[in-house]
Amino acid sequence: MRILIAEDDQVLADGLMRSLRGAGAAVDHVASGAEADTALLANTEFDLLILDLGLPRLHGLEVLRRLRARGQTLPVLILTAADGVDERVKGLDLGADDYMAKPFALTELEARVRALTRRGMGAASNVIRHGPLEYDQTGRVAHIDGKLIDLSARELGLLEVLLQRSGRLVSKEQLVERLCEWGEEVSHNAIEVYIHRLRKKIEQGPIRIATVRGLGYCLEKIQA
Repeated sequence: MRILIAEDDQVLADGLMRSLRGAGAAVDHVASGAEADTALLANTEFDLLILDLGLPRLHGLEVLRRLRARGQTLPVLILTAADGVDERVKGLDLGADDYMAKPFALTELEARVRALTRRGMGAASNVIRHGPLEYDQTGRVAHIDGKLIDLSARELGLLEVLLQRSGRLVSKEQLVERLCEWGEEVSHNAIEVYIHRLRKKIEQGPIRIATVRGLGYCLEKIQA
């Protein structure tokens, strides 16, 4: 799960990043509306936007309006001042999915994030299925034929990316970027080691991770 936080209060942003990374999410942070708009234009792989409405350089409502005008259906959780009722209403009318008024409990925010990302996947379930393999993105656990697979946090991170892009090439750079978002320093050689370990644990029956030499990896589609 990848989240973009647009918040100009650095103390609050740091708290949000620690909390969400601790829950297993990859988190990007920007401190202005203009940066948020640019990030959303450049990257369509975010699973959730946490958007403070009182951003400098471009108001949060304008960021939201532009996002929806582009047809992007990314779930959006807006953050407002406790007395910002009018802004909350405008935000919801512009297409925000939920809101939280400051100050708020991080545990409640985490629960709302989980609910919104499930909703963003278009179903009550957030389990990705790939043949006999099932991966629960909330619980961060994987099963094959109902049997729990013992995977490290890094192996789970790689598996999640490969599952989300099943049948498509995932470059080493993309895998390095995903793990680095969690505060990890990971080399291309380390990615090869983690992929090797992941293969040994999940390559059963039709499940195959193909190497595209010089480019990256692909979790092969399973024919129905």
